[in-house]
Amino acid sequence: MNANTSRQNAAAWEEGAQLFDRTTRDLPPGRHQFHKERMMAQIHETRQTEHTATATNGATPAKARRFRLPRPAIALPALAATVAAAVIAVVVTSGGESRPGLATGPALTTTIGVASAEGAPRLLDEIALAAADGKHPVAKPGQYIYVESKTADTFVRTVDDESSLASHALHTRQVWESPDGTKGWLIDAAVNDSPEGETLSLPDEQGNTPRATLNAPSYDYLAKLTTDPDTLLAKIYKETEGQGNTPDQQAFATIGDLLGESYPPAELVSALFKAAAKIPGVVVVDDAVDAAGRHGVAVARLDETSGQREEWIFDKKTHVYLGERIVQVNRVSGDDLIKPGTIVFTSAVMKRAIVDGIKQTPSHSG
Repeated sequence: MNANTSRQNAAAWEEGAQLFDRTTRDLPPGRHQFHKERMMAQIHETRQTEHTATATNGATPAKARRFRLPRPAIALPALAATVAAAVIAVVVTSGGESRPGLATGPALTTTIGVASAEGAPRLLDEIALAAADGKHPVAKPGQYIYVESKTADTFVRTVDDESSLASHALHTRQVWESPDGTKGWLIDAAVNDSPEGETLSLPDEQGNTPRATLNAPSYDYLAKLTTDPDTLLAKIYKETEGQGNTPDQQAFATIGDLLGESYPPAELVSALFKAAAKIPGVVVVDDAVDAAGRHGVAVARLDETSGQREEWIFDKKTHVYLGERIVQVNRVSGDDLIKPGTIVFTSAVMKRAIVDGIKQTPSHSG
């Protein structure tokens, strides 16, 4: 591969990443951040493999990687999907190795838990009551919301035109965010090779400091949201209109994102669970396991389009939120690789707390 080709490929990647970012900014925070991080990780991974292959024997890699987002299939804007596909086709590699720092293993799998719609309202009411009794410290200016989790995912890896499933190793993810959302830090081996991590502070490279919204909330924003379940759910439907595969699935996914890497007031958490109980199609899964191996009961919803079920996992006795996983439940036409029982994404919240500085960690679980 000559230098001109490398520069063209790099430029194409950068342009594609920027367009992808602009056209997906309306996604809920977890999915927006995860898609962006995963795409940038794939960019870095491909460049590393490309550089290694060329430096080793001067050969031009022969086959293009097939890029696949490991999170649930959602209706990305058409431009983003087109750009992502075009960009992936530009850069080619002959390798299929994982991003440096994260080993790959076989596809993550599980036994699909039995789901029932009958107990969902009662369970969510119990979870809401437990959340309302919780005591959350109030984050003050100068402090940070800290969330530590374990996470892993399954993805499609293509080597010499042969595709197979692989997984990124279970690893620790640490996030710090200021109450106003303008300062933050991320340590995640799936996103950045450096053990020191990278800044999430604003403004961005264009000098913009985005205003907090439901799709990109800060702690301060969440603290001001209504705690009336009906009003809250109506707001979620309105502000996520046109996103996702269906309005109901997107509403469920949005609430799920708000439960993950955030620390909302107890009253809001309770309201979110009460709102979720009003979404059609919500079920209870009798047994689900988070990324840390903890068994619990799950509140879940099946996305009929992708065949994937998003599961929020709770301790069976205390109803404390443990984590989330996304399981392929139904086979999707045209996809012979991701079979039912595949864990597409899994996470477990290990610590959640208010700390006084970036990179400071609590001494106890939150």
